[in-house]
Amino acid sequence: MAKAQDTIKTASVLAFERKLAVSDALMYAGSWQGDTWQPVPVQEKAVRGTISNRMKNSAATDPLKLDAAIQNANLQRVDVAALPADADTLKVSFTLRALGHLSTPSVCNDRIYQQALQHVIEEYIAEHGFGELAHRYATNLANGRFLWRNRIGAEQLKVVVTGSKTWTFNCHDFSLRDFSTHNAMLDELAQEIERGLSGQHFVLLTVDARVRLGAGQEVFPSQELVLDTNSNKSRVLYQVNNVAGMHSQKIGNALRTIDTWHPRESELGAIAVEPYGSVTSRGIACRQPKEKMDFYTLLDNWVTKGDKPAVEQQHYVMAVLIRGGVFGEKSE
Repeated sequence: MAKAQDTIKTASVLAFERKLAVSDALMYAGSWQGDTWQPVPVQEKAVRGTISNRMKNSAATDPLKLDAAIQNANLQRVDVAALPADADTLKVSFTLRALGHLSTPSVCNDRIYQQALQHVIEEYIAEHGFGELAHRYATNLANGRFLWRNRIGAEQLKVVVTGSKTWTFNCHDFSLRDFSTHNAMLDELAQEIERGLSGQHFVLLTVDARVRLGAGQEVFPSQELVLDTNSNKSRVLYQVNNVAGMHSQKIGNALRTIDTWHPRESELGAIAVEPYGSVTSRGIACRQPKEKMDFYTLLDNWVTKGDKPAVEQQHYVMAVLIRGGVFGEKSE
């Protein structure tokens, strides 16, 4: 076996489709006790702000220059979204599919490498299954992590997940930092996701989150990346058919925030599953190649050298494959 492994080279073309397929999330407004919902629109607002950025040394030390700079108002056009005055609750809705057949990459140009990789994945599934990963994905549905900023300071939070049956969760019962909580409903939802990832049957979940914020409060859809430098807006919010929304990528990032196996866990807690453990909000990579904790080092050692990583890192490698992406080895 060792001789065979010595001849295995990483495929130059290798890609996996994502196995947690998430839709965009749409935002609606209503009352906490009610059952009638109206779309949250995105509106434009023109504001006259003040100059508050750091000044150059010359302006900061010269009172006349500073006064002159302050007199130039900071004029902005921005998009905003808010609940109407007669609604105190935000509803965020999206769908999630859990797909199977992880052991088969969507593209691979090396048959020998593909067979070795398939053996590694199937061996992991036989030994561990997807129970641990499914539990973590289910927890991120139950705790409402996908609400991002809309979750902060909410008076009440509730998530309803509908699949083969309906599960209802109080988000405040579940931590955002660890995945130690277990209860009957959460375990049932995790088993549903696990059945989808293992390919046992088709799994489609509809997720509805209710967030009681207060009448007229601002809500936070995804912000669009403005590539047009001539745009007259400094903030553009995402909308689908005039309904405020959140990008599927942002929802997916929250669901895969399950990596507590990285070296900086005590400092950062769970981070999104990424090949280098990147946390863009902090400008750091938690899984540095020099520490041999990045996805590519772990995967290559496992597949080409037969060096099986620790169980926790096996979970991480499989989570990256579930995330999907292009993982081929680039030529120098």
